Amino acid sequence: MAFRDGRDLIEKDQVEAGLLKLQEAFTKEPGNAQYRAAYLQARDRAVTRYLDQAERQTAEGQRELALQNIQRVLALNPQNERARMALRTLDMAERHDRLLAEAATLVEKKEFDAAKKKLEAIVAEKPDQPRARLLLREIAEKNPPNGGETALAKAFRQPITIEFRDAPLKQVFDVISRRSGLNFVFDKDVKADARTTIMLRNSTVESAVYYLLMTNQLEQQVMDANTILIYPNIAAKLKEYQETVVKTFFLANAEAKLVANTLKTILKSRDVVADEKLNLVIMRDNADAIRLAEKIVAVQDMAEPEVMLEVEILEIKRTRLLELGIAWPTGVTLTPLISSSGSVLTLSDLDNLNRRTLGISSLSATATANRTDSDSNLLANPRIRVRNKEKAKIVIGDKVPVITTTLTGGASTFSQESVSYIDVGLTLNAEPTIYLNNEVAIRIALEVSNLVRTITTASGTTAYQIGTRQASTMLQLKDGENQVLAGLINSEERNGGDKIPGLGDLPILGRLFGTQTDDNQKTEIVLSITPHLVRNLQRPDAAATEFSAGTEANFRRKPELSVRELVPLPQRGAAPNGVPQVPAQGTLPAPAQGTPQESGTSSGVPLSTSQPGPASSVTQQPVQVLPITPPPQTTVPPAATPQPAQNQ
Repeated sequence: MAFRDGRDLIEKDQVEAGLLKLQEAFTKEPGNAQYRAAYLQARDRAVTRYLDQAERQTAEGQRELALQNIQRVLALNPQNERARMALRTLDMAERHDRLLAEAATLVEKKEFDAAKKKLEAIVAEKPDQPRARLLLREIAEKNPPNGGETALAKAFRQPITIEFRDAPLKQVFDVISRRSGLNFVFDKDVKADARTTIMLRNSTVESAVYYLLMTNQLEQQVMDANTILIYPNIAAKLKEYQETVVKTFFLANAEAKLVANTLKTILKSRDVVADEKLNLVIMRDNADAIRLAEKIVAVQDMAEPEVMLEVEILEIKRTRLLELGIAWPTGVTLTPLISSSGSVLTLSDLDNLNRRTLGISSLSATATANRTDSDSNLLANPRIRVRNKEKAKIVIGDKVPVITTTLTGGASTFSQESVSYIDVGLTLNAEPTIYLNNEVAIRIALEVSNLVRTITTASGTTAYQIGTRQASTMLQLKDGENQVLAGLINSEERNGGDKIPGLGDLPILGRLFGTQTDDNQKTEIVLSITPHLVRNLQRPDAAATEFSAGTEANFRRKPELSVRELVPLPQRGAAPNGVPQVPAQGTLPAPAQGTPQESGTSSGVPLSTSQPGPASSVTQQPVQVLPITPPPQTTVPPAATPQPAQNQ
């Protein structure tokens, strides 16, 4: 009764109640296989239906309904791994929604760096998230990448004009520190007497730091939001200070082995591991190399193009057979009969041969009037989906066994037979190559074979004579373009006859003294092929296919090359409030913008440094004239946001 009630409830779409009844049935009779099979089948069908609904609802954003279906599945089967994965996917989707909302708010506030970090976290978990990709594209349009250090404070990209000639290196960094608010920490091996010359107008703090490092064989390490460590660019120091990052790339389409080889070749990274079983690549390198690897993997890990080949193969065979005439006997056999006494026939009996003693074989004539017409059509219409530059094969026909006998010599001959099979029928090989302009080049090889006759050898082995027609070509078609290949025609005409000599050659009456057979066979193969692109390779953005990769020895990127606003130099005699100011004793007013520098300036004197104030005012900054000895030291008034002076 429980089994019957359970089935009725399931038919009424009361699945949970019906499953409980079925479970009650096989619990009372554990040995009844019918009850248990019915319960398992009903449960599996219900679980599959609920999970399909949950996945569809998750994709449509109906997460409450999706959660209800997942919970129903877990109630039926708590160990269902697909349901647990769907629950994790649902949690991830909700987390992504929160991150997307936060990223959209940051984009409105023009805080692009923070928004980009949140979006990159989403894309790392789900590369095909459309809203995250759209926001990243919007950020790229509103805030083009400038190659700067995004982890530094905003002061790192402040505009600056700075000019030094043969000045102490640390003094230049001290001036930049006071202007930008950045902290510079020097390694003990940085030379204290190092001197440098730098002249930058309308530039940024980032550019000044970059060019100072490049021209003095130095390297930097970002310690925190506004602190930079400066150390010599040598192998020992790079190994000591340069931090490394471990990154795992989960690949969806590309092969892990190929991606690993690409990273080793382009980035010269040694610590790269390819897990072909899980199809992932683990890489350990510095942060700059990891960022380049992310761009390379994003371009290489793309879905391969696919094409659907719609093939129609038509074989038309026509047979015409005509047999007409009279088949007369072609020979007569005369046989001496046994003597009348019943004794054995002797040579003396041949002397008395006559019509009574000679026997003759039976004579018969056959009149034939036969005409046979047959038409046969073989139609094959396969549709096969194949990836780019992969081979597809279609075989329609039979496999004919071929027996091979092997004899082994020795004291006793031993024979062994082996059977191999050959394809007889229609064989089509196609290899497509998909181009970016939605054209498909297809290499086609068509072979049509048939069994002509069977041959038996003297040793009793059976062999086959197989007729073959082949055609191979290379086509280039557009998406949806049809091409018909015809002309594989096999035409056979056979004429034969049996006639009485002389009489059979008469023009009209010859048909009465012989038979004529006319056999005409014609076979034609027509191949029609149409490619339909299922998916083609999408060209990535220009920024993803071409980007700066640093130098041969270092992946450090250059500052942005965009045109910047004019950075005004201090004006002579102008104070911040517009009141003329008398230079203090021991100071010299900095020349106005465009004014020639004072001649005879001492070596090591900073000629001018400036930082723009508000657009409506020009700030004058006096520059102290330093003596040649002792070593020069610059005293610069603090900027709008005072920073503690660093001791040289």
